[in-house]
Amino acid sequence: MEKKQFQAESKRLLEMMINSIYSQREVFLRELISNASDAIDKLYYKALTDATLTFNKESYYIKIIPNKEERTLTIMDTGIGMTAEELETNLGTIAKSGSLASKKENETKDGHDIIGQFGVGFYAAFMVADVVTVNSKALGSNQAYKWQSEGADGYSIEGTDKETIGTEIILKLKENSEDENYDEFLEEYRLKAIIKKYSDFIRYPIKMDVTTSKPKEENENENVEVLEEQIINSMVPIWRKNKNELKAEDYENFYNEKHYGFDKPLKHIHVSVDGTVRYNALLYIPENIPFDYYSKEYEKGLELYSSGVLIMDKCGDLLPDHFSFVKGLVDSEDLSLNISREMLQQDRQLKFISKNLAKKIKSALQSMLKDARENYETFFKAFGRQLKYGVYADFGANKETVQDLLLFYSSKEKKLVSLEEYVTNMPEDQKYIYYATGDSIERIDKLPQTELVTDKGYEILYFTEDIDEFAIKMLMTYKEKEFRSVSSGDLGIDNEKEDSKTESELEEYKELFDAMKEILGGKVTDVRVSKRLRSHPVCLSADGEITIEMEKILNAMPDNQGVKANKVLEINTKHDVFNSLKSSYKEDREKLALFTNILFNQALLIEGLSVEDPVDFANDICKVMV
Repeated sequence: MEKKQFQAESKRLLEMMINSIYSQREVFLRELISNASDAIDKLYYKALTDATLTFNKESYYIKIIPNKEERTLTIMDTGIGMTAEELETNLGTIAKSGSLASKKENETKDGHDIIGQFGVGFYAAFMVADVVTVNSKALGSNQAYKWQSEGADGYSIEGTDKETIGTEIILKLKENSEDENYDEFLEEYRLKAIIKKYSDFIRYPIKMDVTTSKPKEENENENVEVLEEQIINSMVPIWRKNKNELKAEDYENFYNEKHYGFDKPLKHIHVSVDGTVRYNALLYIPENIPFDYYSKEYEKGLELYSSGVLIMDKCGDLLPDHFSFVKGLVDSEDLSLNISREMLQQDRQLKFISKNLAKKIKSALQSMLKDARENYETFFKAFGRQLKYGVYADFGANKETVQDLLLFYSSKEKKLVSLEEYVTNMPEDQKYIYYATGDSIERIDKLPQTELVTDKGYEILYFTEDIDEFAIKMLMTYKEKEFRSVSSGDLGIDNEKEDSKTESELEEYKELFDAMKEILGGKVTDVRVSKRLRSHPVCLSADGEITIEMEKILNAMPDNQGVKANKVLEINTKHDVFNSLKSSYKEDREKLALFTNILFNQALLIEGLSVEDPVDFANDICKVMV
């Protein structure tokens, strides 16, 4: 028996494929099962053009046969088989794909799409086997042939006995080592797990003899272990079924079977596209947030299938970051895969799919917001922060996509409202979308800065998360309405009479305010008459883009850069405390300094900021009490 050399390929190429191309050894089974499925598909295509052949799908299958005694694993199919010449051509030349040639010759019909694109998948067998034997009998041939190889040294082809049409690949597994346990590929549970993971949706049955326990015939109280042939794979994926045939519980069951989460999905999105790029997708909006969602360990992405075969567990490119909470999968027949079928050669198709999925996800969320408000609010409480981050990230590149999905607590409605709902309810004379920041709704309710806006009957959005104000600063406007903090220097509320009075008071008390500003020594940029205060004596506002809340957040970060807002101390000239300020300015400058420091520290505490010297503040309070 003559040993032949691999055509036009070197030992180094085969070694590279075995050791480098595939990231996990277990994928060898995926590759061999995919090849077996292709062989049956070729018989199907043959039947389309040959009137003497009939193709009965129920008669075709793939079988996995582990043999622990001989340490062999056999993958058998009832496909078209190979002649000696085809064994020579398809297996004797590395990277020669008979499946790819067949795929080019035949257009996809009746949902039958050949998986194979490269002739290297077969050689993944050498990752786990010392010797690979292929026994094959081609359709229409009376002679079967055996192809055998021990790796890069070459192969042999000779006649053999085989009664049925099809192919069987026999792997003689490598010996175990300290680093590798090849015996695992002879264990029923391991083989079943690999098949379910990668090849669960191969269209033909994948059979295997499985050990089961049954009651003895003579004594039903005792069980006996027997081998029973079972179909391991599901075959028909749910995403390829007609939507009209499926119920809500079907989608929920699949969600649980795939272990996407322990919760019940709030919504599913079933997409079938038959166009420039053909693909099916089944997406889920989860109810609960994963425990590691906001950690570095969390990996976003959808499962990616090519013609029903799992290619990637998590394809992050299919989801934008702001929709990273979405679970599910995409299956496409048009992906350009790399040589190992584990990664994509180019991202043109992927970008097309990703763009379309993002539109579908947004549409589904908007539909939930409109028609299932309670469910949407449940979702938003879990993942709203991520949507807000989507507005802020990438310099606001996705803000138009995400802005209509945001919710904030409303001072008027006492519940979450969307920006569209806020703008729709705005009075005609209201120029801005007003918001207030704080640690909680209760604290914001008590903020002195909200008094004027509330008195005008304007609605205020409550920002209680650290990302809120940063996101809104990036958004800037919504439907041509600018956002404005209740703590900003200018609230944009016109009141000529009030403005005139404030201006006269500012002029009248200018020397007092200048003295207070000097006492505070650079802690504030100005002391001025407040237009916004009604019942409180004092508050802080901010001039410029950096607000007081933003200062708090930025300075709490590990790389604290000492960012400071331009703080303004606002004084309520209608409050009794102001009378004490006036009298102390005229009669006792030390008392003025005492009052000024107390008021400034009070304003800091109202904002949730710490006082610079708590001991001095406590002493000042005691001085007033004595």
